[in-house]
Parts: sequence; C-alpha cells; structure tokens
Amino acid sequence: MSETGPIVYIVDDDPAVRDAVAFLVGSVGYSHRLCASAAELLRAMDDTRPSCLVLDVRLPGLSGLELQRELLARECSARIVFVSGHGDIPKAVRAIRLGAIDFLEKPFDDQALLDRIEEALAASAEALQRRESRQKLDRKLSGLTERERDVLRLVIAGKTSKAIALELGISVKTVENHRHNIMTKADAASVAQLIAWATEPDGSAPSR
Repeated sequence: MSETGPIVYIVDDDPAVRDAVAFLVGSVGYSHRLCASAAELLRAMDDTRPSCLVLDVRLPGLSGLELQRELLARECSARIVFVSGHGDIPKAVRAIRLGAIDFLEKPFDDQALLDRIEEALAASAEALQRRESRQKLDRKLSGLTERERDVLRLVIAGKTSKAIALELGISVKTVENHRHNIMTKADAASVAQLIAWATEPDGSAPSR
C-alpha cells in the first residue's frame, strides 16, 4: 500500500462494519485504516494525503458530527462520507451543509459507497493542491516590504495606481515600481493572476 497516495479511513465502533468496508475498499485497491473512535482517527490521521473518512454518525466519545466540526476547525483536507444505521434527516442536512460528500443509511449499496469515496478523494486532492499553492504563494510574498504589502492590498481591492498613490501619499511612478517588484517576487504573469493567487482559497489578502 502506498504511504503517500489516497487513503480511506473507516471510522466505526462496529468491528463487523469496519471489516466489511475494509474488504470493499481493499477490493478496488484503496489503502485504508480502521478506527473504532474519533479519538483514534485523530491520532492516526495523515493530512498530507488525499483522504476520505467513511464515518459513522454514532461513535463513543466524540460523535461523527462532532468530529466533522473538529476537522473543519483544523482546516483538514479530508472529505467525509457519513454512514448511519439510524435514519436522521436533520443530522444528514447538517452534515451536508458542513461539507460532507453524502450521508448513506446502513445497509448501503456497495457501488454507491465506492462512488462517494472516489468523489471524496478527488475533492480532498483538490483541497491539498489549493493548500500547497497558497503555501507557495505565502513563501513568495513573505519577501515583500511593508510598503509593497500596502500596495498589494490596494491592488487586490481594485484600485488604480493613481488612487493608490493618493491614498499612500507617494508618486504614481513609485506605485508602479512597487507593483513591478510585487509581480517579480510573486512570479505572476499578470495582475489578474496575482489577484487570483492572493485571494484563493480563503478570499483574504496577505496580512502584514
């Protein structure tokens, strides 16, 4: 099994369910790890790999929904497919609103679960890619001077060089020089590309 590729975490306090899901995902070649509780999952999880949690709603200690909120607070890239033996529409709605891929009732259709796992792993891989892109940009922008950061924030706000010059009390020529330096340090091909990089994935401008 790959130590860097996608992984499926099967989190259920019923060993029979864990084993059945493990057999299913193993049959199509997915790396997987079994966890009997949320606490065990939090100890085992590797957030550098595309990950799917096949997560029971009812668990000892933290419930599945509480674990979902904890992973959101940690900005975890894993995506969740909930499974439950107890039909609960309000819980399902809350789970989906918080980003779960799906909420399947036991006994679930094997192919439906595999389809949702594939979707979850793809979404997790995209989240990891966005995180990596953001970290690379942060490293590039860490070399900006304080004045260059001021200019960048105003560029992101859509202000012209003339408006930026008036707000900062500097010449338009100085603003243009700062913009050139920012583009060079960020290795951006255009202002539009720079703005897209600087405002994704969280929509925030670089901090001071």
